Amino acid sequence: MNRQKDPEMPTLLNRYATPFITGLFLVSLVSGVALFFHWGSSAFHGMHEWLSMVLIVPFVLHLWKNWRPFLNYIKRPPMLIALAVSLVAGLAFAVPAMTGGAAGGSPQRAVFQAIEGGALADVAPLFGHDGESLTTILRGNGLTIESPDATIKAIGEASGKPAFEVIGQIAAVKR
Repeated sequence: MNRQKDPEMPTLLNRYATPFITGLFLVSLVSGVALFFHWGSSAFHGMHEWLSMVLIVPFVLHLWKNWRPFLNYIKRPPMLIALAVSLVAGLAFAVPAMTGGAAGGSPQRAVFQAIEGGALADVAPLFGHDGESLTTILRGNGLTIESPDATIKAIGEASGKPAFEVIGQIAAVKR
């Protein structure tokens, strides 16, 4: 049986571009809603970020496969309006955050920055320890700590780890 193939696109791409867009979009939708409502954020954060990046591949393949119809869409006002509104909506979130104009910014980020800039001795009571006991435990976990007066950021730099990881180790210490 002689099957004719689409000379512009391999059969594999024809079969899977749209289904993968659909599946990955649904994952992004569910994880995005969960993140918005702060439901299981630790479970959904990495999933949302990484699989949204993976979604780029089938989107580009889908666009490639449907390039002629896409060109017809882009010539019409609904597509241009939708793209312009989407751009403005994105900029409404991005510009204040990038220029420091966001009113107060993210409270989580503010707390993180306060902990990151705080001395270990000052942060320790938040996790049920004093500076000396937490210093001993963290040194045992392989962190380089000059003294309990060192900041979390300085401990991370001395240990070759991001401050976020140091805070994670502090939070994991059993009381």
